[in-house]
Amino acid sequence: MADKKKDCDCCDDCTGPGCGCCDDCAPRMPMIGEPAPAFKANTTQGPINFPSDFEGKWIILFSHPADFTPVCTTEFMTFGSMAEEFEALNVQLVGLSVDSIYAHIAWLRKIQDIKWKKMKNIEVKFPLIEDIKMDVSKKYGMVQSSVSDTQAVRSVFFIDPKGIIRAMIYYPPSLGRNFDEIKRVILALQKADKENVATPADWRPGMDVILPAPGSCGTAKDRVETKKEDQICYDWFLCFRRDTDAPVKAKRGPKAGTRKSTATAAKTAKKVPAKKAPAKKA
Repeated sequence: MADKKKDCDCCDDCTGPGCGCCDDCAPRMPMIGEPAPAFKANTTQGPINFPSDFEGKWIILFSHPADFTPVCTTEFMTFGSMAEEFEALNVQLVGLSVDSIYAHIAWLRKIQDIKWKKMKNIEVKFPLIEDIKMDVSKKYGMVQSSVSDTQAVRSVFFIDPKGIIRAMIYYPPSLGRNFDEIKRVILALQKADKENVATPADWRPGMDVILPAPGSCGTAKDRVETKKEDQICYDWFLCFRRDTDAPVKAKRGPKAGTRKSTATAAKTAKKVPAKKAPAKKA
């Protein structure tokens, strides 16, 4: 086996054709921080050269097990209904399954006839990759033999405008994706890149962000001892800053038509002098 690997160029990435050694090695999963594996593919929107065709955009590359399946249908309806939201964030959606282009077209046309959760007439305009030979799926670790040898799991890859993988999420076939979380990941990554900050647990836009931890004792001392109006520190390594994009909350007075509380009314009402009792006659 050692000599066989020595003669095969494909043994390191398991993607080269015609090498018997590739039958004995598992495809390498891409890692966060690495360039997204490149490929050419046919899609429902025509041929693509990935990821170079989408340079300058964030990309959400996601796989689903199969066309004409219930969970996948709800996911594509949701992605389709949110397409404009992602476009506004400079995000390109790209889907994939191991079905043929004709199955893709038939399924996407059928989706337009389905009504679900106030969604109807959903036209999926982003590209859906045909991956019958599972070449792309194997590059990205989307086909996992412990689940299925013939279908992809539900994976999501977040790729930045430079083509670098920034985050990944994997779901089993039975679990539909959380699309609020998918959008939140994009927003958090964009926020981190723009402002050199981190985001805390359960972060949402408008919430405080975390400042990078100090890299020296002097900086740590200054961080704790220096008070800034837009920052709060719980310790030298845990400091938050108000989100610069958060809307300023105006002070609100009592709503029109509402009554003041008894205590407030008592304080603000003009004092009326008490009437004196009439003097008693002698």
